[in-house]
Amino acid sequence: MPMDSFPEMDSFNLENASLNISNNGATSLATSSSSTSSRYENQKRRDWNTFGQYLKNHRPPLSLSMCSGAHVLEFLRYLDQFGKTKVHTLNCPFYGLPNPPAPCPCPLRQAWGSLDALIGRLRAAFEENGGKPEANPFGTRAVRLYLREVRDLQSKARGISYEKKKRKRPLANQTPTLPVPPPPPSAI
Repeated sequence: MPMDSFPEMDSFNLENASLNISNNGATSLATSSSSTSSRYENQKRRDWNTFGQYLKNHRPPLSLSMCSGAHVLEFLRYLDQFGKTKVHTLNCPFYGLPNPPAPCPCPLRQAWGSLDALIGRLRAAFEENGGKPEANPFGTRAVRLYLREVRDLQSKARGISYEKKKRKRPLANQTPTLPVPPPPPSAI
């Protein structure tokens, strides 16, 4: 079934949304809905509306049903102009240094963690608004590879590696302090 059969996907709150870009480059979205949703749900709605506005302003305008992973990548690159994370280039003398001693002309970009979280929220919003998981443009291989590339590039540029968080395990010489259960009643 094509995504064209989900009319709410192409017009999801777009009539109530407006994209605002302030002088300092911050992007915000104003909507007329007021609900007592969680912070995550509110952010997901704002991200979804922002992406919808991006599609609407795209030349030529795109419907969500025509959106592909390539359009998602174009959106992520567009967002880079509003980033606040300094990403050193290979030619920069501070490339690989976590705390550079002086300013440099390297570009500001969106942080990998922010992009990763954004894609996660947009993937969820797509499916919550009627999209089929197998047709989700936010979950394409190209998007996953792009995020991995951004992570690796930023990791090398800052001299800090991104590692998966490991579970904390008790030290070998420490014994866990578990309550001892009472002995079973004797059968006399």
